[in-house]
Amino acid sequence: MKLFGTMKKNQNGNLEIGMCDAVDLAKEYGTPLYVIDEELVRRNCRTFKENFKSYGIETEVIYASKAFLNLAICKVIEEEGLSLDVVSGGELYTAIRSNFPLNRVYMHGNNKTEEELRLAIESNIGRIVVDNRYELELIQELCDELDKNIDVLLRVNPGVDAHTHEYIQTSKNDSKFGESIFSEDIYEVIKSFMKSERVTLRGFHCHIGSQIFQETSFYMSVSVMIDFISRIKEKCDFVTRELNMGGGFGVYYCEGDSPIELGNFLSNMVVSTKEECSKHNLAIPKIMIEPGRSIIANAGTTLYKIGGTKKTYGEKNYIFVDGGMTDNIRTALYDAKYEAVVANKLESNTNIEYTIAGKCCESGDIIIKDIVLPEVKRNDILAVLSTGAYNYTMASNYNRIPKPSVVFVKDGIARLAVKRETYEDVLRNDVMF
Repeated sequence: MKLFGTMKKNQNGNLEIGMCDAVDLAKEYGTPLYVIDEELVRRNCRTFKENFKSYGIETEVIYASKAFLNLAICKVIEEEGLSLDVVSGGELYTAIRSNFPLNRVYMHGNNKTEEELRLAIESNIGRIVVDNRYELELIQELCDELDKNIDVLLRVNPGVDAHTHEYIQTSKNDSKFGESIFSEDIYEVIKSFMKSERVTLRGFHCHIGSQIFQETSFYMSVSVMIDFISRIKEKCDFVTRELNMGGGFGVYYCEGDSPIELGNFLSNMVVSTKEECSKHNLAIPKIMIEPGRSIIANAGTTLYKIGGTKKTYGEKNYIFVDGGMTDNIRTALYDAKYEAVVANKLESNTNIEYTIAGKCCESGDIIIKDIVLPEVKRNDILAVLSTGAYNYTMASNYNRIPKPSVVFVKDGIARLAVKRETYEDVLRNDVMF
């Protein structure tokens, strides 16, 4: 079991995050509660900024906001000098309301609506990442209507095996994302961009998947993409000025996970791009990456209050908590694995194997299977680690359960970033007729 960032055992024997006692946080803000270690978020941002660079090469680190997004994190990301990746009108609107510099916003998505694209164009965002040729037509129409020009990247599918869960591979040849670089049609697609008077194609974007532990997958992606832009130069006379290699850098969730050592790897990514360009006699484009999970996952902890325990006829021990798949759907979706501690019993020596179950009316509402913990009792505080990514953002109101609140902790100060929903919030959009 690993503790991350500012986590430690304090003098009371309790879990401490950002110099704040987790038990006290649970009492003050209620449970379930998402706790974000702000210092670790900033440290992770700096790791990417400081290592993804090389003399004479323009680089950019773009935070993938789908991992975790609210007004507070926008402020942190801006302060740390990263750009922002959004994939919906809601995410873009959050960036707008946070006063994030819109020239540093990149808009993704495989089926952007007319409303979303209109907002993006009107807001003069930095780039739209175009998913397909039909989206280009819509963007051109909107630019004509709004009398605006826009810079774009074209998302392409390099067909690189990411060696990760099937559901989070995004570069397979039958992926819903992007245009295949192996299709003969790709040349006509690019030529159609080049004819546009309103839309300027600056380069390409690819993303091979998420939670990837093998460096070779990323290096292969670089090699394939540089070969592709070389072919595009030859066949279309198009010079690629920007190349976005996406994200997908894996993180530690549980024993057996072996994340890439980011410092050397990020530097090597830049060097690899430089070398591949040299092989093909290409000018080095600006290169970008999009970390999300690797910035926020280990910085997040979810606190639950234990309601009780049960031993089944089959001798299985359950812990029941006051949250579940409404605040963490990843276990049900991906069979995700987590580690956890009892925040008020870090010094306990008893060991019992439990399965941690949520309160939703679903057999699959399981947070962790078969974890060894101290013997627990009602009102103990369970801390599930590494829940910063895709937990808050994927939360739901299933069973009409209000969504939890979010607090940022740093230097002994806890700041509320998202209010806890009330029952009235759950009903807010209902209409009685």
